[in-house]
Amino acid sequence: MAKKPIKAAVLGASGYTGADLIRLAARHPGIALAALVAKGHAGQPLAQIFPHLASLDLPPLVTSSEVDWGGIDVVFGGLPHGTAHEEIGKLPERIKVIDMSADFRLRDPRVYAEWYGNPHSAPALLEDAVYGLTEHHRDAIARARLVACPGCYPTAVLLALLPLARAKLIAAEDIIIDAKSGVSGAGRTLKQNTLFAEAGEGLSPYGIGNHRHVPEIEQELGAAAGTSIRINFTPHLAPMARGELCTSYVKLAGKTAAADLRAALAEAYKDAPFVRVVEDGTIPATQHVRGSNYCHIGVFADRLPGRAIVVSAIDNLVKGSAGQALQNFNLMFGFDETTGLEQLPMFP
Repeated sequence: MAKKPIKAAVLGASGYTGADLIRLAARHPGIALAALVAKGHAGQPLAQIFPHLASLDLPPLVTSSEVDWGGIDVVFGGLPHGTAHEEIGKLPERIKVIDMSADFRLRDPRVYAEWYGNPHSAPALLEDAVYGLTEHHRDAIARARLVACPGCYPTAVLLALLPLARAKLIAAEDIIIDAKSGVSGAGRTLKQNTLFAEAGEGLSPYGIGNHRHVPEIEQELGAAAGTSIRINFTPHLAPMARGELCTSYVKLAGKTAAADLRAALAEAYKDAPFVRVVEDGTIPATQHVRGSNYCHIGVFADRLPGRAIVVSAIDNLVKGSAGQALQNFNLMFGFDETTGLEQLPMFP
């Protein structure tokens, strides 16, 4: 007997992550999209905002006050950082939440206030929130009421480095991460640096030394390693719509070799349907995972003795956000982990 569809609401349905979640969820056999919330576009059909979704039979965009929350089973949060905790804090406790903002990723509300510039309005929920990096927290996610999906950069970095930090194969005090993302990672709000004339045909760093994903990465790597970890992280804006590439430069611990890192990653992800440790010598690239929920990881020996380079590539809107959210939904509601996410990467 088929399962009764899970009635879902999407907060922030007019943003890039909200739209990609809708694109994926619309073909999921266990989800009924019952409410699409977009405060600034309430009353409009989603097809007016995103014509590529015009073929879907969807409810109109509404404000949160217009939603009959009594008929909602799960909420996917795609609201901007700093606003999600207020809206999610008002939801009935019986509703499960899968949030794609940064508002529930950091365990310490003081750290959140330091990096995001305002106090957390629902600090009690932080204690119950499960960090939603699927491959590393499956059991906790399956039991959770509130899942905080990682940021796109942390997803790519942590999938590459968590098994290595946990096995103590890399030095905790010397991790340098060079990261690059497509402009969709900055959201759909109009910003000067993401205008075509500003971002096209160029490459520029931003958030140098103080990017908001730093404490999230340090929190999770430190927990895995069992010691405090500080990283050097610099993101760059790349002239592409979607995609993310993270190149991590690490110091090997003891007599570890690059081959040991590869072996540890292959063992860690041998049963992970969406994480692929690529063949020796193959270089991960964003165009190899575009539009999919896959993460490709490659390991290379550095020419500098005692060092290695780990490269990871994801689609920032899928594995880095909406796809990972759907993967977590599958665990929370008893579906096969790959349901609704079987699509292969688009190439070229």
